[in-house]
Amino acid sequence: MGKLVKLWNVICSYKYWIVSAGFLVILFFVDENNLVRRFQYYCEIKALESEIEHYRSLFERDTKRLDALESGPEGIEKVARERYLMKASNEDIYIFEGD
Repeated sequence: MGKLVKLWNVICSYKYWIVSAGFLVILFFVDENNLVRRFQYYCEIKALESEIEHYRSLFERDTKRLDALESGPEGIEKVARERYLMKASNEDIYIFEGD
């Protein structure tokens, strides 16, 4: 019985520390929305936002190209020369590849 009394006295003297430690354990590991999972979600959200920004810039670039194509034969000729390496009958094409 003496051991139970000593244990009870220790629990009573450190009750705030014990409750705080239990709360932190629940907060970090046990809860469905624990801080570890929230950090993983935060990292995933940041990665998805950067991917959205990448695709948004690609969309804007392609929209500009489409507008150039729809503007008239000059736009079509420019795309044909730059992208598909087409040329007029009296021209020569030189391709320079970078490092």
